Amino acid sequence: MDGGAQYNPRTVEEVFRDLKGRRAGMIKALTTDVEEFYQQCDPEKENLCLYGFPNEHWEVNLPAEEVPPELPEPALGINFARDGMQEKDWLSLVAVHSDAWLLAVAFYFGSRFGFDKTDRKRLFTMINDLPTIFEIVTGAVKKEAKEKSSISNHSSNKSKSNSKGRGSESVKYLKGQPKDEEEGLDEEEEEEHGDTLCGACGENYAADEFWICCDICEKWFHGKCVKITPARAEHIKQYKCPSCSNKRARP
Repeated sequence: MDGGAQYNPRTVEEVFRDLKGRRAGMIKALTTDVEEFYQQCDPEKENLCLYGFPNEHWEVNLPAEEVPPELPEPALGINFARDGMQEKDWLSLVAVHSDAWLLAVAFYFGSRFGFDKTDRKRLFTMINDLPTIFEIVTGAVKKEAKEKSSISNHSSNKSKSNSKGRGSESVKYLKGQPKDEEEGLDEEEEEEHGDTLCGACGENYAADEFWICCDICEKWFHGKCVKITPARAEHIKQYKCPSCSNKRARP
């Protein structure tokens, strides 16, 4: 275990990067590496913990022997519950404790290195923008994405009906465009799109970026992700995203 002795993030960005690495490792253990993780959590062994490391690796091991430990410890004895409940429920339980541990480690660093109120708030906001491990393990993220996609499609149709006179009905004009172009999106629509995910990179909608909607699958994309500029979009009558274009090209 790294124990935090060799790596001490001292800024909000460094702590967040540390958390993202540990989080990625724990997600691997509970999703892609779940069989290996399951086997290592033998109930016949002593108290075991799931550790995530900044390098996106994970490890099942005994808790640190020193008291108090260098970093907050994860939940003890996750292996004892392995055979006493349904596997998906057990994984969900470990995921909940993993989320709690990540917050504990992040704010341990924040407290240790004197983060003020503004820094703590900024750190929590950055963390809160990420799906929790529990949401990923239980599939809540996919369900939420579907619901948001439905909202996005509804909003996209609404936007199209109000976009007469534009070069491309599927284009969303945002900050940086002329004022009369920006009026096409009212505050309500901006709120609806606030949680929309790009169909290419999966990142959230940002109010200062140019987006475009595919007229076939009705997914939204960052213009930069699909290499479409506002000027080029003006001349597109029907936009097809790369995925829909490839499907059309197949025999």
